[in-house]
Amino acid sequence: MNKKLPNFVALLGITLLFISATIDLDNLFNYANQSKPNYINKDNTADGNQIDDKIATLGRVLFYDKKLSANNTIACASCHKQEKAFGDDATQSVGLNGSLTGRHSMRLINSRFSDENKFFWDERAASLEDQTTKPIQDHVEMGFSGTEGDPDFNDLITKLSAVDYYQELFKFAFGDETITERKMQLALAQFIRSIQSFDSKFDVGLVQVNNPNNDFPNFTAQENLGKRLFRDPPNMNGAGCAGCHRGNEFDIDPNSGNNGIIGVAGSTTEIDLTNLRAPTLRDLVNPDGNLNGPLMHDGSIKTLLDVINHYDAIPNNTANTNLDNRLRPRGTPQMLNLTNDEKEAVVAFLKTLTGTDVYTNEKWSNPFDENGSIVLTGSVLSTNEEVFGKKVNIYPNPVENRLFIEIAKGSYVSTVYDVQGKKVYTKNILDTSELDFSALNKGIYMLKITDIITHKSFVKRLIKK
Repeated sequence: MNKKLPNFVALLGITLLFISATIDLDNLFNYANQSKPNYINKDNTADGNQIDDKIATLGRVLFYDKKLSANNTIACASCHKQEKAFGDDATQSVGLNGSLTGRHSMRLINSRFSDENKFFWDERAASLEDQTTKPIQDHVEMGFSGTEGDPDFNDLITKLSAVDYYQELFKFAFGDETITERKMQLALAQFIRSIQSFDSKFDVGLVQVNNPNNDFPNFTAQENLGKRLFRDPPNMNGAGCAGCHRGNEFDIDPNSGNNGIIGVAGSTTEIDLTNLRAPTLRDLVNPDGNLNGPLMHDGSIKTLLDVINHYDAIPNNTANTNLDNRLRPRGTPQMLNLTNDEKEAVVAFLKTLTGTDVYTNEKWSNPFDENGSIVLTGSVLSTNEEVFGKKVNIYPNPVENRLFIEIAKGSYVSTVYDVQGKKVYTKNILDTSELDFSALNKGIYMLKITDIITHKSFVKRLIKK
């Protein structure tokens, strides 16, 4: 993670230094007070779980941590990738031990901004909080199911409770290092709700005219035609897309039935009528115009034009007893009879709903290095001895050759990281000891002292002169 260091470093003449795989608890990203357009009105934030920077920071670490899977190979981010609008480019995501998920992984972009409170394609989670830990407890996905020989969620809590950075982060976020499923749900949901995208070409145009029904001056004629077709109902010679994908959030109507796609991923014979939810239509494609992944719950549609072709002529499948009423006017499946030019126009409009910031913004990026390591820094750790439980004296700082550590007798491991988050020095210590910095280059380092018995850690920034 690249993060600006505190002011005292700058006072020593070191400016704009960046630390990889480090979270500075003194300088958190802004998750709680992000700006959003005044025309975005929907919000499914649960009562009592308003976004807080500390808790969302914990959520970010949980979201990217592979330790949340039974064999340390899968994280939430394995199936919800930042560069894919927090979706997956695979039709079925790869879970634990190479097994495949039953449905395509839904994009998480703008999950907060919808009226629909239920989550998953089949709405089996009553809230986003409820949703966040279900993949962890799935035998195929992350493996803490408590079935088929899997460990259960209590085993996960025991596992995470032994991880030093979780002891620090849970206490930082909640005031208590005790880990519970509910705390994990609150933190993950806050991080996911913080992921937002409102810097698209559509947003620029709407600000210019302040009325989505008017032509946008920054749109091409084709894009403006596509916008009209998207918004107007079929009885006004439109495609009626906005009837289900509503407003400027482009969220799904909570009362929707299925959309005529009833297949099961990986099967040519099974059907599934339970998929009633969909993600926002924002960021269907990335800034280059390429799809962020296959579409629909079974990943069966591979292009935006194929999506429009599907809605232009809904399949007349007698096995589908749960088709949305808006897709069967007069009791028969919808036939829009759009021209090829009209279809291409709707595709062009859908591409205007893509932003840029969310794909690269560091606040939503992976905080771990390539080895799965992370370092926490900040005065909350280096000056609050309650976190570590023992008095520590470290001098001199800045250090030239020898660094002295005074600490109560015990068993500790001291580790030094450079500004890239790379481990450059380690030494076991018992009490008063010294570290040899003579071979290290000038610059900023992090010293981490971990109590081998309690697993608590103390982290301090050092300067090598």
